[in-house]
Amino acid sequence: MSTSKSLPTLFLGASAMLFAGAGLQIVFDGGKQVFLLAAWVVGGMGCLAIAANLHAKFRGFAFSLWVMTLVAAAMFHPELFQAWNTKWGTFEQKNLIVPLIQIIMFGMGATLCIADFTRVLAVPRAVGIGVLLQFTIMPLTGAGLAMLFGFPPEVAAGVVLIGSCPGGVASNVMAYLSRGDVALSVTMTACSTLVSPVLTPLAMKLLAGQYIEIEFVTMLVAILKMIIAPIVFGLIANRLLTDYSLLGPKMERTLSVIAMVSICYIIAIITSLSRDQLMTVGLSLIVVAVAHNAIGYLLGYWCAYFTGLDETTRRTVAIEVGLQNGGMASGLAVNVLKSSNAALASAIFGPWMNISGSILASWWRGRSVKDNHSSDAENG
Repeated sequence: MSTSKSLPTLFLGASAMLFAGAGLQIVFDGGKQVFLLAAWVVGGMGCLAIAANLHAKFRGFAFSLWVMTLVAAAMFHPELFQAWNTKWGTFEQKNLIVPLIQIIMFGMGATLCIADFTRVLAVPRAVGIGVLLQFTIMPLTGAGLAMLFGFPPEVAAGVVLIGSCPGGVASNVMAYLSRGDVALSVTMTACSTLVSPVLTPLAMKLLAGQYIEIEFVTMLVAILKMIIAPIVFGLIANRLLTDYSLLGPKMERTLSVIAMVSICYIIAIITSLSRDQLMTVGLSLIVVAVAHNAIGYLLGYWCAYFTGLDETTRRTVAIEVGLQNGGMASGLAVNVLKSSNAALASAIFGPWMNISGSILASWWRGRSVKDNHSSDAENG
């Protein structure tokens, strides 16, 4: 057996043994030795994530498994992600959330160029439909689900918040894997992000104002600082570094890794801060995240179908609508709404959308685009 095949098997076996150890401990002592149980579970999740990362077929699930590993660690030992005691005083780790999101957005901006924004002039109809669906389907669905499940006010506001955010960067990768239009996906993400300083606070004011006080201007300014400014600096860096041939594939991969590590850490911090609330509403939030995401895919696809867009564009719109910027929702929840409970929905939605997006993209990738007969002129 080659090394490339044996390593994933080795880590998969180690994962199975660690999970078996956790099961045996629960059977014999009810899991009373929390530190030992945490070691079994977190170690098992970590080995499973490594196995997925080493296997080409399952690599798309590795990120979500790493998120689950950090979530498990935060559930067992929340103190690890809450505060650091230093000789200068106590530092709250939640203060790192916004800077980390700014780093992620800078990385996003560094992979964009002005053409990604001006491309809307070539296909205004497709981009317009995509952005319109993004800021109608997802906020309204979030509001409906929050009302249906009767969540506590802050948690309900968080469900609306994740639906009110623009498309996530992961949508561009999923569009590629699903035989969608990657250039169009990038443009939709860029445009929905560009209008989010106005549309996100507006949606929150209209749909979440009944749960928690929403200050429109405060949220608008926060989005400009946290999302738009870093993207602009990233665009500038892209231009400057490209001119000097410094922004190549290796740099882009590095930025991607930094973004994934940052997201894992942010979710761990949020989980640690809202551990008790999560244990109460966690299962319901998982159901809501799955439903919210699925409705975004379905309505995004079929609305694009009924507006006459071709199959490639329909797939792109569906993915763009279904996948949200969870990092932005987390940052706004903690920094603007001042509520870690409001960040719970985005902490659950984020990992799930990567799993569901990978599954949907793999399913579509195995099916050729049969009716891609519409031209760009038709879409425009």
